[in-house]
Amino acid sequence: MTSMSDTPVIEDTTIYTREILPVFTHAESTILSIIRKNQGASKVDLIRMTDYSRSKITGCINSLIEGGFIHTNGLSGNTGGRRSVIYTLHGNKGLVFGADIGATSIDLMITDLRGKRLARYEEPGLVKHGPRKILSRICVLFDRLMEENNLSERPVLAFGIGVPGPVDFKRGLVVSPPIMPGWDQFPIIPFINDHLPDTFVVVDNDVNIMALGESVQGIGIDKQNIIFVKIGTGIGAGIICEGKVYHGTAGCAGDIGHICVDNEEGPFCPCGNRGCLEVLAGGEAIARHAAEAVKNGTSEILKKYYDQRGGEIRAEDIGSAAREGDPVSIKIIRESGKVIGEVMAGLVNFYNPGMIVIGGGVSNLGNILLSSIHQAILKRSLPLATKDLPVVFSLLKEDAGVIGAINLALDVYLSMERVY
Repeated sequence: MTSMSDTPVIEDTTIYTREILPVFTHAESTILSIIRKNQGASKVDLIRMTDYSRSKITGCINSLIEGGFIHTNGLSGNTGGRRSVIYTLHGNKGLVFGADIGATSIDLMITDLRGKRLARYEEPGLVKHGPRKILSRICVLFDRLMEENNLSERPVLAFGIGVPGPVDFKRGLVVSPPIMPGWDQFPIIPFINDHLPDTFVVVDNDVNIMALGESVQGIGIDKQNIIFVKIGTGIGAGIICEGKVYHGTAGCAGDIGHICVDNEEGPFCPCGNRGCLEVLAGGEAIARHAAEAVKNGTSEILKKYYDQRGGEIRAEDIGSAAREGDPVSIKIIRESGKVIGEVMAGLVNFYNPGMIVIGGGVSNLGNILLSSIHQAILKRSLPLATKDLPVVFSLLKEDAGVIGAINLALDVYLSMERVY
């Protein structure tokens, strides 16, 4: 890994990636999208799903086969007539990397061009250790995964990365992140390209990629409009609008953790303001309330976990205590859920989503949290907006981020509609 002694402000990271991207016509991009979405398609399918002529479809298919992006993969099922040739993405074209960087963890995945999982790994990692240490570690881990899974000879086509902070999506830069010291304006894409010079790299907020993962392979697969809420050390939301991640003008849509809940009495937030949602109801806030209960002597069950950890307590301990019937823990979880739900109610009234998905480490607190969020939404939202609104836990759980990162990389790499 080549290190950089300084951290330059990169005006345009596209200089590192533009030439790496393949060039497709609009028709080729459309055909790739259909084949990918349906895990294969025949010429008859493609003609039916587009307004293209058979000759145009044939020309596009021949071009994509020549480029190694698709190949023939058997025949259609027997329907009594002539069976059609099925075209699918060519897995051997190359590899796709996905990395989900959380506040306290690193999750990695390698797939082929079809999205078939080839390797998966996770380990603890503190984002506050800075970009050089975290990104260097990620490159080392991917090299190891490649070697261990006999993938070293295959090219890495695209690399999707999620980070727990605001991202200028078009430039691939983290901007003024409250919990990521040293990451502000750090050139993530050039840094990765020093290690993988022929790989297209795209960066997004971690909750956006979780929302994307859940919408393409998880519980929201049949929904066009979703709000995914990650409750962990911080709280954030990813918005799926008409089937696509909504970034907003500057790329920071969904930063609900810094919506003000209590400007007068609330604790100070790392963002510099007071009473933000995440300092009142996030993982650290939940642990803080539990520690206060231990100090006040109001929960013997929480004290047991506190002593077991040598004088500290974590959000998951409150969940364990609640499952043991501890009334203090149940109250802490309900109050956090109520605060989150009240903020979510405003978003429901504004956006009218088809589903709300709850994920992140704190979601493991269980149904007490989910029920409290749901009840607050029902109480504070308009009846029409909540009439058919499911509020559910993430189906993909810890895989949501890396699956989303893979799909983000594939979306851009295989699309004519460039991010840049």
